[in-house]
Formats: sequence, C-alpha cells, structure tokens
Amino acid sequence: MKARESKIIPEPKEVSGFRQAPRQAEVTAYLSLVFILLMAFAGAMIESASIQNAKNYRRADMNRAIESVFAEYQKELLEEYDIFALEGTYETGNYSESQVLDRLSYYGAENMEQDVKRIQLLTDRGAQTFYQQAAAYMEHKYGLAAFREMEGDTAVWRQQEQEAKACQIQEKEQKDELTELLKEEEAALPEQDNPISHVDQLRESPILELVLPKEIQVSEKSINLEETVSHRNLQEGYGDFSDVAEDGGVLSDLLFGEYLMDHFDMAVGGDKTGALDYELEYILAGKESDRENLGAVADRLVLLRFVPNYAHLQSSAKKKGEARALAGTLCSLLAVPAVTEAAAQAILLAWAFGESVVDVRTLLKGNKVPLIKSEESWQLSLSGLMELGSGEEAKDGRDAKDGLAYRDYLRMLLFLESKEKTGVRALDLIEQNLKTEHGLGFFRADQCISRIEVESTCRLRRGITYRFSTYFGYR
Repeated sequence: MKARESKIIPEPKEVSGFRQAPRQAEVTAYLSLVFILLMAFAGAMIESASIQNAKNYRRADMNRAIESVFAEYQKELLEEYDIFALEGTYETGNYSESQVLDRLSYYGAENMEQDVKRIQLLTDRGAQTFYQQAAAYMEHKYGLAAFREMEGDTAVWRQQEQEAKACQIQEKEQKDELTELLKEEEAALPEQDNPISHVDQLRESPILELVLPKEIQVSEKSINLEETVSHRNLQEGYGDFSDVAEDGGVLSDLLFGEYLMDHFDMAVGGDKTGALDYELEYILAGKESDRENLGAVADRLVLLRFVPNYAHLQSSAKKKGEARALAGTLCSLLAVPAVTEAAAQAILLAWAFGESVVDVRTLLKGNKVPLIKSEESWQLSLSGLMELGSGEEAKDGRDAKDGLAYRDYLRMLLFLESKEKTGVRALDLIEQNLKTEHGLGFFRADQCISRIEVESTCRLRRGITYRFSTYFGYR
C-alpha cells in the first residue's frame, strides 16, 4: 500500500515587503467595493429622480395656479373690445400685486415664497400690449391676405401727407410773395369779387360751419380729459418684455387701425352709444368734445383733399385761364405782370381750398369723393367759390361711386397717426364706455395686467431650496 502524498501549499510571496493576499480574498474585496459603488449610484439616481419629481410637481402647481389666476380676466373688456387683461384691483379700485400673489396661493401655489420679477400693464410703453393684442385679434379674424393688398397703399398715404405739408408751405410762400409785390407797388387788391380775401375770411371761421351738410346736427357730448389715461398719472409696470413682445410693422399698423374702426363709432354712421359719439375722431384728435374732434379731423381732411385738387387746377388749362382772367381784372389798375401772375396763383390756391371744403362736405354726407379729380368730377366753379360760406350755396357734393368714402379717409389718418397716441386714446374711450355703459366705476386701464413673470422659492426635503420663474402673458 502506497503512502499518501501530502500537498504542500506554498507560502504567499512577499512583494516589496508585503505579503501577497490570497486570490479569493482579493476578488471578494473587489466585488464588495463594486457593489457598494453600484448601490451608492443607484441611491443617488433614485434621490435625484425624487428631487426632480418634487421640482416638477412644484412647477406644475405654479403653472396651474398662474393659468387659473389669469383665467379671471375682465369679462366686459373681452366681450366689448376683444381684449384680455387681468383687472388688478379685483373690483376694489385699489391696485396691489399682493392680491395676485394671494390668488396664486389660493389656486395651489401655497408653501412658496413668490416675488414678481416683471409685470406689464395694459397702458405701459404706449399701450404696447393693447396694440399687439388688437393686431393679433384682427389677424385671427380676417387673415392677412386682405391687408397685404392694402399694404401697397400705405406708401401713397405717406406721400399724400408729405405733399400736404409741402402745399401748406407753398401756399404761405405764394401769399407772402403777393403781399410783398403789392407792398412794393403800394397798392392793394379790391375786396369785391376777390376770392383770395374771401377765402382768407373763410379760414378764420370754424371749419364745421363750412363743411357740415345742413341736415347734420353736431353732437355736443364731451368728456373730462383730466380723468383719462392720456392725461392722468398712471400706475406703471416694470421689467423688460422685449424677449416676448413682437415688434410692429406696416401690417400690424393696418391691423390695429382696422381694429379701431371695427370697435369704435365715427361721425358718419354707427350706433353712437358711448361717452362720445365721434369716437374715431377722438382717437385721431384727442379733444374734449365731439365738436372739437370732428372739427380737427375735418381740418386734416381739407388739407389732404387740397393736394389733388390743387394738382388738378395746375394741370387744367381751362381753369388756369379762368384764374388768370380774374387776376387780370383784380389787377387791372396795377398793370404789373408779376402781380397779376402771383394773384392768379393765389386764386388757384383759394379755389383748391374751396373745392376741398365741398369734398369734405360730400364725405360727411356719406358720399364718396374721387381721389384724383377730372374736369367732369370737379364740383365748385370759380363764381361758386364766392358763395361758399354764405349759407346760400347748395353744394353738398356729388357721389362718386369709384371714389373714397369718409371711412376710407379715416383709415388713412389712423395709419398715419402715432400708434402710441391712438392706442392710449382708444383706452381712454374703453375706460369711459365701460364706466358709463356697464357701471364699472372701478375700471382703470392702467390697473389691468397683461403680462407677468413670478419667481418662486420653495423648500423641498432635507433643506434643499428650489427657485424657478414662471411667465404668463395674454396674446
């Protein structure tokens, strides 16, 4: 029987002064470390997901709360004028941001510290958000196709405005030249049958006495300007919203003008139930009474019509001949060609003014006026000019089917007017009408919130603080 051999396990070798550990122990230690790391990583991931989930819940709470708060928009403002705004006083008349923050807590954003970072009211920056909402509403209602066709007319409107201003300067220079020539000759033109002096007298009288058709009675309504948005000290928001606000352009200006024409009355037609009857005229002129506003708009219309009328006279050999013949009669005693020519030009200027008066009378009657006059569409004779303003003339103006109506001219004037002025004046009327027609005595446009950004600070667990911002704005 063979002796059983015994296995001798070698002693672990020493490496650099250390004894080498058995391999089984080395693997066990390695796996333990890996396991610990995996567990730590898994725990960190679970904790991170848990914290992120808590953040998401807080954000969701805030989003739901701010949407609920801004769902409490001013109802009559939307129903009457299609504008969204949160009435910041909650019908108390006392504006306070804390009321909005309290409503946020009520709707589920409690246990958070809230701070308003920026806020914009309906009247801020020249009624910027009112303008943007109105333009967006009209784009949604009508689309842009109709307004793109109109976009080409805007260059013509601007040119007409520039030419009207140039005509004013030219008219003054022409009168000064005639006055200087007469002064040099130490003479004066006769007063009888003199359209120049007659028109000078007409210009000193109120324009409405000249342009109003006999059957039209002028409204005597008025408002107290000191109480309006455009004249009082306003509550103001703060913070820059240029990152969310859209810049206006020609199309936006056209859309806004059309919004005004859709929502406000004018002198020709309309229901006229507001604080003022001539609302579009107020938006253009900003005067206290209907009479003053209509007069201011009539003045501008006379000036706009003066340009094409004077251009027609300069192109008409027949009418220029009539003017020279009358000038020769007025200057017959002087026999100075330079005076006669200057008088003829002054007569043409007076004649163009008279035709423009008849044109505006035509528009106020509800008829249309051709943009460019022809021999057939010209209405006022040179002899008829002397009867203008006497109350005896029967010229109420003919209707030109292919011409422009009063509404068309207001559209032009609204486009040419500063959007800040028209926007703020429109808010004047909105305030007045909501107070008088709906009994909303507390309503003030500068207490209506259109945009807000709130910074929220909340505590999660184990002392973790989370801060985030929430924006909401009507569009």
